[in-house]
Amino acid sequence: MKWAGLILLMAGLWTAPALARPAEAGASACPAKDEAACMLDAAWTAALLLPPEKLDRVKPLFAPLVLQLPGPRLAGRWDERIGDTGVDIPGRDYVRQTAETAIREYGWDGFLERARAGAAPLHMGRPEIMGAAVDLAPGASQRAQLIELMFTLAGPSKPDRIGGFSDDDFERADFGHVLAERMMRDCKLSGFDRAVALTNAPDALRYRLWRARITGAAGSLAQEVRNGDTSGDSRHVRQALEGYGPILTLGYCAK
Repeated sequence: MKWAGLILLMAGLWTAPALARPAEAGASACPAKDEAACMLDAAWTAALLLPPEKLDRVKPLFAPLVLQLPGPRLAGRWDERIGDTGVDIPGRDYVRQTAETAIREYGWDGFLERARAGAAPLHMGRPEIMGAAVDLAPGASQRAQLIELMFTLAGPSKPDRIGGFSDDDFERADFGHVLAERMMRDCKLSGFDRAVALTNAPDALRYRLWRARITGAAGSLAQEVRNGDTSGDSRHVRQALEGYGPILTLGYCAK
């Protein structure tokens, strides 16, 4: 009987890891049914790795997303986590205001000419101003023309340059970021991949979550979100919330 018991015990130890692995793998992802709540929980898990003062600074980033969660059953849990943290009210959008003023003053074609030349008011913050102007285009063809102009002005990367960064590199990355957000919102996968390639960190968590809005199943990135950044840097949490925020507020792109 002793030998039989030992054999059964050894068999259990042998099979247990094999049975556990699929369960652990499944548990690490967020299920589609409760994905939103699960992904914010994952971001909060990462936030708990931060020093107290940095945790306090990211709490306001959770507040507007928590308000988007379906149903009241989660309210108590988040009250305990972020307390009475208020939702930041956006101030005046100076970038959009600049784009509106320039279009009104120079006309649409004049705006595009100044964008090409980098002339005032597009001599500073050109990618952001042009990005704001996309929603101000007078028609679909002009909108598409502006987006393509942004890709053209960003230009190709320069891998053969030796050392350092040029102004072109920084503007190219800014164009890439602005265009990636636009393509994510427009549900254009090929355009998104084209834009992200212009950024300095195409594999960043923010961009992978944005891409998942188009392709689906952002919950598969939950464990990476939970892992956080043990260095105490809050960028990981910020990227997780910036990345998942559009999925929570806009939903997934239609298939």
